[in-house]
Amino acid sequence: MGEEISPEDKEVAELQLDAVIGFNGHVPNGLKCHPDQEHLIYPLGCTILIQALNTHEQNFLHGHGNNVSCVTISKNGDYIASGQVTFMGFKADIILWDYKKRELIARLSLHKGKIEALAFSPNDLYLVSLGGPDDGSVVVWSIAKRDAICGSPAAGLNVGNATTVVFSRCRDEMFVTAGNGTIRVWELDLPNRKIWPTECQTGQMKRIVMSIAMANDDSFFYLGTTTGDILKMNPRTKLLTDTGPVKDKYSLGVSAIRCLKMGGLLVGSGAGLLVFCKSPNYKPANGTAELFATCAKKDIRVWHTMSNRELLRITVPNMTCHAIDFMRDGKSIISAWNDGKIRAFAPETGRLIYAINSAHRIGVTAIATTSDCKRVISGGGEGEVRVWQIGCQTQKLEEALKEHKSSVSCIRVKKNNEECVTASTDGTCIIWDLVRLKRNQMILANTLFQCVCYHPEEFQIITSGTDRKIAYWEVFDGTVIRELEGALSGSINGMDITQEGAHFVTGGNDHLVKVWDYNEGEVTHVGMGHSGNITRVRISPGNKFIVSVSADGAILRWKYPYAS
Repeated sequence: MGEEISPEDKEVAELQLDAVIGFNGHVPNGLKCHPDQEHLIYPLGCTILIQALNTHEQNFLHGHGNNVSCVTISKNGDYIASGQVTFMGFKADIILWDYKKRELIARLSLHKGKIEALAFSPNDLYLVSLGGPDDGSVVVWSIAKRDAICGSPAAGLNVGNATTVVFSRCRDEMFVTAGNGTIRVWELDLPNRKIWPTECQTGQMKRIVMSIAMANDDSFFYLGTTTGDILKMNPRTKLLTDTGPVKDKYSLGVSAIRCLKMGGLLVGSGAGLLVFCKSPNYKPANGTAELFATCAKKDIRVWHTMSNRELLRITVPNMTCHAIDFMRDGKSIISAWNDGKIRAFAPETGRLIYAINSAHRIGVTAIATTSDCKRVISGGGEGEVRVWQIGCQTQKLEEALKEHKSSVSCIRVKKNNEECVTASTDGTCIIWDLVRLKRNQMILANTLFQCVCYHPEEFQIITSGTDRKIAYWEVFDGTVIRELEGALSGSINGMDITQEGAHFVTGGNDHLVKVWDYNEGEVTHVGMGHSGNITRVRISPGNKFIVSVSADGAILRWKYPYAS
């Protein structure tokens, strides 16, 4: 018998990793899209995955000895940098990878414990790294030399840690760090191998920064905070420009923020909300201008706005659809039908999700949804207004409000879902309290009301109908404030107002689409193109388009005349 070989001496072959299924999302800002727009890059454990969006082919970058804590991609896409965690007191590596070759270029070791965040300079000259809580330093690395140029403590003595970093979009010598009570603009002084920080002034405001984004031209940078508001800072003056939203801050903090080329910000919150907003109020702008839906006779159609293409057709034979609304979460289209049913359809497939039978006696004539997706408010040919509770599996009648004497033509819900207004052909508009489920105010006029809108500040409503008058009313006491001649002939059937409230549009039996200045009460633009009576008109979210529809089946898209 020969001498037995112990297992330790044997050459052990390494198993080859073939595929990974899973993404845990534990690494903040860990999911990246490569500038080629064809690959996703994200960490999973100690591995970094590069996954093709179309073919789902996966490549793996192996090199970290412990979990990856952050990842970033250079502006031109040539490099990936990733940082890891390690045991207390031990060095935590940063690895610089060659994206095209999918291989390790350099291992950069200076920080201890954890790499908190990484950012490349705009021309890929430098990489800046932020150490974790046990390290607390900021280091600038030369990509060409694969070596550290200089370092410094990231934050002052009497504040918390810096946790996030962003580079200038235009200059390789300027970057910003932020975290718990600290916001600093740094200048790199290459000849002296130094970085010089300037503390930004936020006055009395004390904030913990979760996320950061730089405008394309470096004019401002934006900081998302744990308190759910956004700070806009000027990197030249180091002063606070504005902050918001004042009320209704983003639940569980602003965890991600991006500056968009078209202007405005894309904001992600800890509660899983993804919204578009703008300085200075930072209020979420809801909806999308990419799609809209129309209804006529037996079908509902969903359209792609820019290509004018029909994406979906939902047909209910031998029925007539009177009104539609999108649920705010985008998961259903709620529709009103002449057979007295409310039907909800999935907007991608057209599948019937639920139907509420016998919702109204003489057909459902108007419909609206609440922004929390918990209620549908419907109006019927008999004049009843009904409030429905919408659950995951159930649809329950909460209250039937019997005040109108003939059919309900239009319903609008206040933003906080505590009030709505209904217009009727009986010559009344009623403002309802949706908490007490009682009438608040009634508005009377010698007309068949066809349309109603809340002004965005919600202290006034505007109405119109067969008397061709556009009337402004006080919500509080139902008094009329002003009346405008809306058209020379025929009824006004459709109206919509911008999210800011500066302008509104109307359309009716004179076949004209009119844009009005709300405060002046004057027509600023007229659209001629319909050959039939205009039945409805809507302004797209973001104020890019006006869409009007007429009784002859035409759908017209107009360019909104004011820059938003």
